Amino acid sequence: MQAQKKELSQARTILKSGKKVEEAEKLMTKLLKDSANRDNKRIYAVWYESVLMQYQAVNEKLYMNQKQDTAKFYGLTQRLFTIAETLDSLDARPDRKGRVDIEYRKDHAKELLKYRPNLFYACTYYIRKGNYKQAYQYGEAYMDCARQPLFTGYHLDSLDARMPEVAYWTTYCGYRMNDPVLTLRYRHLALRDSTRAESTLQYMAEARRQLKDDSLYLETLREGFRRYPENSYFFPRLMDLYIANNDNQNALKTVDNALSHNGKSQLFLYAKSTVLFRMERYDESIALSDTLIAINDSLAEAYYNAGTAYINKALKLHPLREKKQLRQTYSQARPYMERYRQLAPAQKQKWGPALYRIYLNLNMGKQFDEIDRLLKK
Repeated sequence: MQAQKKELSQARTILKSGKKVEEAEKLMTKLLKDSANRDNKRIYAVWYESVLMQYQAVNEKLYMNQKQDTAKFYGLTQRLFTIAETLDSLDARPDRKGRVDIEYRKDHAKELLKYRPNLFYACTYYIRKGNYKQAYQYGEAYMDCARQPLFTGYHLDSLDARMPEVAYWTTYCGYRMNDPVLTLRYRHLALRDSTRAESTLQYMAEARRQLKDDSLYLETLREGFRRYPENSYFFPRLMDLYIANNDNQNALKTVDNALSHNGKSQLFLYAKSTVLFRMERYDESIALSDTLIAINDSLAEAYYNAGTAYINKALKLHPLREKKQLRQTYSQARPYMERYRQLAPAQKQKWGPALYRIYLNLNMGKQFDEIDRLLKK
């Protein structure tokens, strides 16, 4: 107890002098290493004052545009909140008679609310530095104030308009750290930031994919597509899921919904052509491919879809009873597949077998021999 009194007295003397106040902080943190001192409010109060004086000194120099250590300034800000919140929890404990006399809360809360925006600025500062772990911690500290008894009566969860934005940035940091749990922690609050909800849903979907939560991954993609049908992330992945699960009905429903928003979208038209092809509705698939080619005659996959649809129609014909129709169908497939070869020469594994079958059935010996040699290579 004598040593404790001595350290406290020495620290107060330092603080009164206003010089080397860092030494006062060291004295207090040294005292707190002894578990017997960790419930002593006076130690935390002096520690808080020592950090506050350091903070104010740095803040004044920043205000005067004097060069200062920005990271140190933000570190002091976070320590102020940590110390004050710990002290508040001690302060709220009842005494032996069950009485509670909260001594520091009112003044500390009023003071810290003025400094709280610096927790947000620290978050964005570290994001710019690419230090997402630090940025996350500051963003979380900013939001955590809303649940701290220290700030009782300020209703930060409902009255602070910046909370959803900070939640977005912490979600973003979790995503950049490739940590799905941290990405999802503040998702509900982040979604209240309407200007960034589109990105939040994307980060949520990626997190759920990493966690292999297939049902919630699908649910997030659906929600993202519902709200942002032309976003380049949600629609393709939603379609991939439906196709992987052989769910052609939902795939068709989704693509029709997409086309209702943008009937000229090449992506949506191609997707519907592919779904119809998978459903063996070949004539409709070919018609959509032709529509797409009329919009963009350099879109290779549109030619491939149409050519393959004609080949599949031919495969359904009887080779002896329907010879004329069979030849006509392969003739229809030929220009599509030849054009696909021109546009995608590297895709030999796709156009090679197709042209082999077309030339064989059309008795085109020279062209057949060329394809045969290519495929044998």
